[in-house]
Amino acid sequence: MRFTNLDMDALRSFVAGIEAGSFALAADRLGRSTSAVSAQLKKLEDQTGTKLVQRAGRGLELTEGGEVFLSYARRLLNLNDEAVSAIHGPELEGWVRLGIQEDFGESVLPQVLGRFARAHPKVRIEGRIGRNVELREKVAAGHLDLALAWDDGTATRADRIATLPLCWLGPADEEPLWQMNAGEPLPLAALEAPCILRNLACGYLDQAGIAWRVAFVSPSLAGLWAATAAGLGIALRTPVGRPSSVRVLDAAEHNLPSLPTLGLSLLSSATPHNQISAHLATIIRQTLWGSLPEAWVLAA
Repeated sequence: MRFTNLDMDALRSFVAGIEAGSFALAADRLGRSTSAVSAQLKKLEDQTGTKLVQRAGRGLELTEGGEVFLSYARRLLNLNDEAVSAIHGPELEGWVRLGIQEDFGESVLPQVLGRFARAHPKVRIEGRIGRNVELREKVAAGHLDLALAWDDGTATRADRIATLPLCWLGPADEEPLWQMNAGEPLPLAALEAPCILRNLACGYLDQAGIAWRVAFVSPSLAGLWAATAAGLGIALRTPVGRPSSVRVLDAAEHNLPSLPTLGLSLLSSATPHNQISAHLATIIRQTLWGSLPEAWVLAA
């Protein structure tokens, strides 16, 4: 069997073009001509034997094969950059303090910590799983260097990493106990206040004229998932971290308000910029780019 060695420069141009939304913009960012980037894309298509992008109006969009290939391309580039950084990069020493939403504690945090520890073994990481308000306060006070937090409307474009869909959630194996026509207030399962998602749930129900009551309150996300799976209340979250015991409810089918998206931001403290925080921020962004659906991710 003959193996194909993919061209790393071509992979970088391909990913940059998709994230920029234009291969002309990617060429400018990479310091190459548009024709050179186009030639690299053609080389990748020849190597993979698959058409990766196609015309869509005045722009380009990924083919089905291109969508599959993009996630692999990002992973290959991440591993390449990690290997180079570990061998030839600056030998960083010191410590960094990271805060992260509980939703991402199991899916993202292990990948981030593992990659960073392998690349910079002499750096000590202090991690904290916390609520949105707490994480924002600690970043503002300089007690955290970085924090992955929901956007409360104050994040800058540079802070934002992704926009995630909000959804109503109920038990996976049965219908929610609440029926709108029964005349009973909708039972909510929510985290303790203050909670941005709890506030959103109450606000959207109020706007829709749907009576509600808080039926279950939990200090942790694990408790919220357990109550929702048991049918004690309907929850509002994003799909991230959702266990198999909980399913996304069709809003129209259950007479619930339709929901928008919620921004996800990587916040940095106001302390002077340092290489350790910068390297960790890069790994966080790369990990999320590789783990979240393409439609949710915002280009850098």
